[in-house]
Amino acid sequence: MYRFTTYGQPKRTLVTGGAGFIGSHLCERLLQDGHEVLCLDNYFTGMKRNVAHLLSNPRFELVTHDITLPILLEVDWIFNLACPASPIHYQYNPVKTTKVNVLGALNMLGLAKRVRARVMQASTSEVYGDPEVHPQNEEYWGSVNPTGIRSCYDEGKRVAETLFFDYLRQNNVDVKVVRIFNTYGPKMRPDDGRVISNFITQALDNKPITIYGDGSQTRSFCYVDDLIEGMIRMMDYETGEQKRERNYTKPYLSGLPGPLNLGNPHEVTIRSIAEMIVSISESTSKIVFEDLPEDDPRRRCPDISKAENLLQWKPKIPLDEGLRKTIDYFRAVTR
Repeated sequence: MYRFTTYGQPKRTLVTGGAGFIGSHLCERLLQDGHEVLCLDNYFTGMKRNVAHLLSNPRFELVTHDITLPILLEVDWIFNLACPASPIHYQYNPVKTTKVNVLGALNMLGLAKRVRARVMQASTSEVYGDPEVHPQNEEYWGSVNPTGIRSCYDEGKRVAETLFFDYLRQNNVDVKVVRIFNTYGPKMRPDDGRVISNFITQALDNKPITIYGDGSQTRSFCYVDDLIEGMIRMMDYETGEQKRERNYTKPYLSGLPGPLNLGNPHEVTIRSIAEMIVSISESTSKIVFEDLPEDDPRRRCPDISKAENLLQWKPKIPLDEGLRKTIDYFRAVTR
């Protein structure tokens, strides 16, 4: 398992959205590696139960806060994960979603500038929209509808990326940007409306499994532990030249600002995922088909060659193994 090497000492880390699905796994990993963790969440989609077991750790602190509002803290590194990430949640209040992406990014960048912290933006594969390039690499600018029902999230994340690189160029803030592709695992919300959580909850209840479209559209699914490993490596990445030239009296530019794709390049159809979940869960569910939602991408698969070459990272957990762990979690929390 990879551990931080930058500075060679534990860090005081801030995780916004830390009680969410990915954020809570990141908090666990940072504590496991010996760091202090300040977890911020307003619980719009995050859940206290995701981090309740960490409250007894003296290096963990939980703060209720909405990052659309400024906050004064002293931290070394910032992971900005705060934002509803499933369509059912980010479309519930699209204006708020845009505010979280834009104002949240501005507030975290301002904090990073003030305390000279390194800050990572959790961006998304949604910045590619309904892609015309396959698989999607970081040089592709995307095909995004700026006025559709998904635009609050897609364009909000694109603006956040813009702000991060403007702060890098204009203010020399030490930034990182990762584009997260479909991720799954324990602590997903059963009601988040995502493909895997929907299919699992329906399968465990032996209800019809709903596929939107004909099921031939594809996705690639990365197990959460693999994603966290990639995020850790990205946050820590610097070139040898910059390590030698580091000046501790002023901010410096990180070795790889990004953006960097993090995801699993193994592409599967939505229908095959449904069939796999039915089989693993030993469900009696039947598959039914409904109309495809507006702006739903037909294909989504990352080109992770940059992460493989620079970070020596690629996913290790096979899909069937990850699905078994996720199904076991859903059985425990929904039964």
